[in-house]
Amino acid sequence: MGGGHRSTANALQQIIEKRHLPWEIHIVDVFKEIIGTMAPHQIYNNLILKKQWAKVFSEFLLVSLFKLQIRLYHFAWLARLTKYWQQHQPDMVVSLLPYVNRLLYESLQAISPSIPFVTLPIDLADYPPNFWIEPQNQFLICPTERIVEQAQKFGYQKEQIFPISGVVINPRMYEPITVNRQVERQRLGLEPDLPTALIMFGGYGSNTMIQIARCLEQSSLKIQLIFICGRNEKLAEILRHSQSRLPKYVENFTNEIPYYMHLSDFFIGKPGPGSMSEAITMKLPVITDCNALTLFQERANTEWLVNHGFGIVVDNFRNINTAVAELIQPENLARYRANVAAYNNRAVFEVADILETILENSFSSVTHFSNVDISKNLPSTV
Repeated sequence: MGGGHRSTANALQQIIEKRHLPWEIHIVDVFKEIIGTMAPHQIYNNLILKKQWAKVFSEFLLVSLFKLQIRLYHFAWLARLTKYWQQHQPDMVVSLLPYVNRLLYESLQAISPSIPFVTLPIDLADYPPNFWIEPQNQFLICPTERIVEQAQKFGYQKEQIFPISGVVINPRMYEPITVNRQVERQRLGLEPDLPTALIMFGGYGSNTMIQIARCLEQSSLKIQLIFICGRNEKLAEILRHSQSRLPKYVENFTNEIPYYMHLSDFFIGKPGPGSMSEAITMKLPVITDCNALTLFQERANTEWLVNHGFGIVVDNFRNINTAVAELIQPENLARYRANVAAYNNRAVFEVADILETILENSFSSVTHFSNVDISKNLPSTV
């Protein structure tokens, strides 16, 4: 799917390896490596994210077609997954993907009901039916209280639910950065003390960044901009060579996101849970958007942002000037900074502890869940 799923897996792998746990970790691309199709990647990354087809075709239609495909190929994909587990004999399976958790669970049950199956949503809410939470006896790691409540409504018991303090982000976000911000800004051709926005729209960038740049350019705001364009080299070239009164620095794909966040005062980007959580962990207030064209799984993120006082949500980035002007007012910026500074997301470390506990318990004794059919407690839509 999107890059957030693999980023979450890589973050967990880094922490587990740093702890020198005696585990063999395999990050598996279910669709590519087991099921044998690249269609979900191509549709989501190339069409929905890069070309924004969700704005042309109904997102409801795209999701419905994908769910229909899963239903039609259920038994064929189930057989492939079962064969995979038989060949590799895992001691625990952790899913970071929506939609396919019934398939993963049923295929694992086919070879051994005692192998723990864990679902870790990378979103801030579930979107029933058949998105993250399925009616099955498994473990659920919940990044928000909202997902905890949703799991309880699905009939999950307390011992199956593990709350954590947020979504998993790269552990590098917690490492201290000691470089001098003013000096580093000047090294990039920026002013040392001007309010600085970091503008980033995921690993593939977005043409929305051009719109944001033009709107800010036409304003009277005295700010400067850092653009992270990811693998979108064409976008980087356009931004790099466009005339601007505002000081700016344009970067392509980089592994130094913490560094650029350290040089910034606030973040502008899409309402993805990973990028917003990284910015907030780096003490940056956030400006994002939400409207009828926002991906359905990202809409709850904007509610979470506003409810916690972590930033501003606009209905369209054409209104970015007003939002930035409001945010950088000294009293407002101080309030938003205090709010993000008080947020303590330690999810990547908490998840490692939880997985270690689940695995140890599975070895010491086979976990038996209640024989109650939890599907009877589910909403009728599931």
